[in-house]
Amino acid sequence: MRDAIARNYEVIRPYVRRTPVMAVDAADLGLSGAPVALKLEFTQHTGSFKARGAITNLLTRDVPPAGVVAASGGNHGIAVAWAAMTTRKPARIFVPEVASPAKIERIRSFGADLVVTGQRYNDALLASEKWMAESGAMPVHAYEQYETLLGQGSVGLELEQQDPAVQTLLVACGGGGLIGGIAAWFEGRVRVIGVEPTGAPTLYRALEAGQPVDCEAGSIAADSLAPKRVGELMFPIAQKWVERVVLVEDEDIQAAQSLLWTNLRIVAEPGGAAALAALLARRYVPAKDERVGVLLCGANTTAVQF
Repeated sequence: MRDAIARNYEVIRPYVRRTPVMAVDAADLGLSGAPVALKLEFTQHTGSFKARGAITNLLTRDVPPAGVVAASGGNHGIAVAWAAMTTRKPARIFVPEVASPAKIERIRSFGADLVVTGQRYNDALLASEKWMAESGAMPVHAYEQYETLLGQGSVGLELEQQDPAVQTLLVACGGGGLIGGIAAWFEGRVRVIGVEPTGAPTLYRALEAGQPVDCEAGSIAADSLAPKRVGELMFPIAQKWVERVVLVEDEDIQAAQSLLWTNLRIVAEPGGAAALAALLARRYVPAKDERVGVLLCGANTTAVQF
């Protein structure tokens, strides 16, 4: 899969941003030890890593006249709407009622047909599948799609080029498309640690059970990190290449958001700050001089309004 990620990156490279990596002194994060490498993926088109997987789907698959359909907690919907606008294809996006107003507005801003339905992501997914059957639109899944995994894997490719000294990478996990793609790229050369809220432990529970299982879906990060279960496609990758998953509390995520703004003037949504929360709350404790990377994966929030 590593070779496929590299080939796909050449296809999507003209469309995606090569997001920066910022080395931050541990002291600026209230920690000790080596500097921490922050991959600023929230500076990607649409404000999250999801643009990579979305544009991969629209560039490498045959899109029917009915266009594309997607279900999303918000960020994937924004990305598919953007990718559809970029490639001049119709799009209908289904989101649950927990989707943030900021994300709903961004989907509309890219010209997609938006449907808000159900309490959680799985409700929106079922509605999108019904529309797909009726219309013939092409589904673009947030994580359970090979092309999506290829696109998200390019985050790991870039980070390895930008900071090859990184030994451990902390990655937030929801459905698993991001961590699955990244783990497939590194193939164990970098220690990949998943981070999930205690209220939505999809990969954590799956690894315990030896297979994807239904989980609770409650957290301040529920609009991005709380699908019903982790993806089937990424799960074998996670079993092989994700070292473990650590859980963080909602207050840990909020503390990470606050520190990012106070010390670095970085605005991150809850799901985007979850990986850093694991470091700040000592859910992951690096060895002395260990070079840790943290993926800040999303910033679609109403923190700034005009």
